[in-house]
Amino acid sequence: MGQRAGRGLGWALIGNLVFKAGSFAISLVLVRILVPHDFGLYAVALAANAFVIHVNDMGMIAATVQWRGRVEEMAATATTLAIGFSLGWYALFWMAAPVMADVAGSPEATPLIRLLTLTIVLDGISAVSVGVLQRRFQQDLLMKVIAIGFVFSAVLSVSLALAGAGAYSFVLGTLAQALVVTVLVLRTARVPFRLGFDRKIARRLISFGAPLAVGLGIESVLLYSDSVIVGHVLGTVVLGYYLLAFNISSWVPGLVGTAVRYVSIPAFSRLAEGETDDVAVGVQRTLPMMIAVVAPIAAGFVALSPSLVHVLYGADWAPAAEALRFLAFVMVARMFTALVFDIQTGLGNTQVSIWVNLVWLLALLPALWLGANAGGMQGAALGHAVVAFAVAIPVAAWMLHRAGVPMGPVLRKIGRPVLAGVAAGGVMAALAIPLESPIADLAVAGTAGGVVYLLVVVPASGRAACREQLRSVVAARRAVKA
Repeated sequence: MGQRAGRGLGWALIGNLVFKAGSFAISLVLVRILVPHDFGLYAVALAANAFVIHVNDMGMIAATVQWRGRVEEMAATATTLAIGFSLGWYALFWMAAPVMADVAGSPEATPLIRLLTLTIVLDGISAVSVGVLQRRFQQDLLMKVIAIGFVFSAVLSVSLALAGAGAYSFVLGTLAQALVVTVLVLRTARVPFRLGFDRKIARRLISFGAPLAVGLGIESVLLYSDSVIVGHVLGTVVLGYYLLAFNISSWVPGLVGTAVRYVSIPAFSRLAEGETDDVAVGVQRTLPMMIAVVAPIAAGFVALSPSLVHVLYGADWAPAAEALRFLAFVMVARMFTALVFDIQTGLGNTQVSIWVNLVWLLALLPALWLGANAGGMQGAALGHAVVAFAVAIPVAAWMLHRAGVPMGPVLRKIGRPVLAGVAAGGVMAALAIPLESPIADLAVAGTAGGVVYLLVVVPASGRAACREQLRSVVAARRAVKA
């Protein structure tokens, strides 16, 4: 299983890297065609869609992945449930769209919400097929399908933006991608598309999937509640800047986090079927490894956010950097809690995400409101960061401990990457000040920070082993030449 999971993770990472790189390139094009107001309108529609896309299938994708038994016995019932719930949610959001747009301070976003949320119906149709591909660790096929859909989306979005479609260029491009992916996933998974209903199977599926869907729904609310509050308090233009900062902070969760999720749930589901200690050992390996990947990126965002925004998006988008400094901390919390939720889902504890996200949301809403009113966009981002580290991470860790996973070994292994990230961030910030050149900041300060991070995060024994390995390689090459 380890080899299959590793192969699946590799494909997921490669696919997500290509997809995110393409999305980034398209965003660079669109940001020079459109204006912040268009981004603000799209942010409102995206916030609505982000909530419903998590809950529309009532967890049927994860239920398919985690199903203990033959997929064929549950596929028809799961498909019926996924489509039924998706249609119900779409009808609800169609009626609620005007209210949501008004609350966000952008009444003109109503048709955008109604159009973009059509993707949930398509998502419900393909839910079981997507779950089957993940269950089989066939992430290579899934990534190819998503890549094809992205090409359609990119061409259509840029064409519409050039034609003056404004925020509709985003929405229609996303909808086109969802349609293409749905058709191709149904063909690729090779699972007969049938509707049916078995009451016993439906009860099992809903008891597993419903808590997961509710938890993910709350998660999407808390992640996009800042967009609603920032738009309501500070206006659509400021929301456009905030959305850009949030999108940058979502690069890592979107690239690494999404790739990990493709394999973490099936992997921990299989581990849960084995020895009791297997899950604990898996957690002690994966959580510190994830922090080691995220820490230097977060440090770079904190120290070099003005230069990063200036180089990539231009001086007109400079205000976004003030929010990005703090949203980098939210990024770390999102990665940590997402992996904890995947572990808990593999164990069958889908209700954990409800309680963690609910506590997070209840603490976040007043922090965002106070932050936005007291400190503007920067204050809202700071409020989100404080709650993420003071509330979300400790509660998620405590729930994992309650599930029988000792957190002591995990925390000890996380200490070194955290210390290395702080050291690297300090070096980058110190070098960025005197250079006063955005490109030089990223090149010189970023490289120096990366070197410092590696020196701290890799123990002396590890560096010695690397040097020895390098000497062996050099000696072998010299011997061949001789």
